[in-house]
Amino acid sequence: MNSRERVRRTLTFQKPDRVPFDLWMLGTIPKRHKAELDAVLARFPSDFVYAPIAFGKSQRARNIVGEIGQHTDEWGCVFEVLEEGVHGEVRNPILADWSALATLTPPNEILEGLDVTPSHAFYEKTDKFILCGSTVQPFQRILFLRGFENLMLDFATEPPELFRLLEMVHQFYLRELHLLAPAAADAITFKDDWGSQERLLISPRQWRRYFKPMYAEYCRIIHKAGKFAFFHSDGEISSIYPDLVEIGIDAINSQLFCMDIEGLAARYKGKITFWGEIDRVHALAFGTPAEVRAAVRRVRRALDDGQGGVIAQCEWGNDTPRANVEAVFEAWQEPLDGH
Repeated sequence: MNSRERVRRTLTFQKPDRVPFDLWMLGTIPKRHKAELDAVLARFPSDFVYAPIAFGKSQRARNIVGEIGQHTDEWGCVFEVLEEGVHGEVRNPILADWSALATLTPPNEILEGLDVTPSHAFYEKTDKFILCGSTVQPFQRILFLRGFENLMLDFATEPPELFRLLEMVHQFYLRELHLLAPAAADAITFKDDWGSQERLLISPRQWRRYFKPMYAEYCRIIHKAGKFAFFHSDGEISSIYPDLVEIGIDAINSQLFCMDIEGLAARYKGKITFWGEIDRVHALAFGTPAEVRAAVRRVRRALDDGQGGVIAQCEWGNDTPRANVEAVFEAWQEPLDGH
């Protein structure tokens, strides 16, 4: 069974030969630990790869994402980076005052220059499951533009400018997904970090009012293109899991270890694929290999019944020892009681 078939069987609950492997990493890992990374991937090759698409040249982006200092993204948001490899934070949002909304325009040039044609030849040359990455992140985008405190007040007071900004961002992302639809890929990804470590950042009621209809449109475009919808969100997002299932998210990457893993499994196993993850806040960064194996066993006992619906994903961060990354994938292959 090749990688593409393995992942497709996983997503459709058709008994793959094993769980698919997916290793994420910060950009520092290939630079600082290339030999170690190559050794890990030689032992545990990933079943996933990203399509070689190219966005147009941004007129606003400056410097390299993840380097210490400042970088400006394609919308003009300036991020301050204090640790190499991370995205950083926006200190001075460009829409701190709503008066700036009158002159804000999306970075249409990156879509006008979007080229998906390299993906077609690439698809024929690999049997990996191919993900097509998008920039779609409506909540995070308006968060970057407005700033956290301003945006939380916006959700409380609901000024008309908030709705105009949401519509601008949403229309931009709809256009992007329509342009990505012809790419030769098995899935399209999008994201938004919705949770603190304890709860959703806004009420589930507000999320369903503002963002669920957007996400439903994104899923319709992705599915109409014959592709799976892959979604990522950090934080405690259990309150919107049923909504993500309902609108057709096929695979969700979320921080299982700040939620009730067994409860999620009882309610949603067989309805959505759990695209990782293993606890990167505690076990991966600061635990022992034995503790990492125990974390994997907990996920496996809850989710891995051999029918599919779970992907062995973890993230290699700046504080993660190689031994802990290897322990993740070793534990997915070890015998488990009842399996």
